[in-house]
Amino acid sequence: MTEQPSEGKIIAALNAILEAELSGVVRYTHYSLMITGPNRIPLVDFMKSQATESLVHAQEVGEILTGFGGHPSTTIADIEETHQHSIHNILTESLVHEQETVVLYQNFLEIVEGSSVFLEEFARTMISAEEQHQLELRKMLRDYASEE
Repeated sequence: MTEQPSEGKIIAALNAILEAELSGVVRYTHYSLMITGPNRIPLVDFMKSQATESLVHAQEVGEILTGFGGHPSTTIADIEETHQHSIHNILTESLVHEQETVVLYQNFLEIVEGSSVFLEEFARTMISAEEQHQLELRKMLRDYASEE
């Protein structure tokens, strides 16, 4: 039988995810305000939807975290303000954020694997969603490959 992870480990991992998801709300909202150019409208809509989804993810994580008796963090993960707001830069920074968030969910999955089907499935579902975001961002970045 797999050793049960401590609630402290679960809570710490969930708080790290919560902070990353909340930073996504701020990050994507900021990006939606900074986008200019002929593709502004669809990209703003995309960034706003990403901000909304990050908030939903944060709320889902927070519900699980408090279910374990944890106290949700009131801070957010660091957001480096590069002041580089070309569409290429915004999409690249978004991709990095999504990659970092997947790592947090993968770490969480490693902690809970074999101990809870619910927590495993939650982690896998979130990893899947974040990986889908990465694919979309990679597709969007193809037009900017010459700028790298």
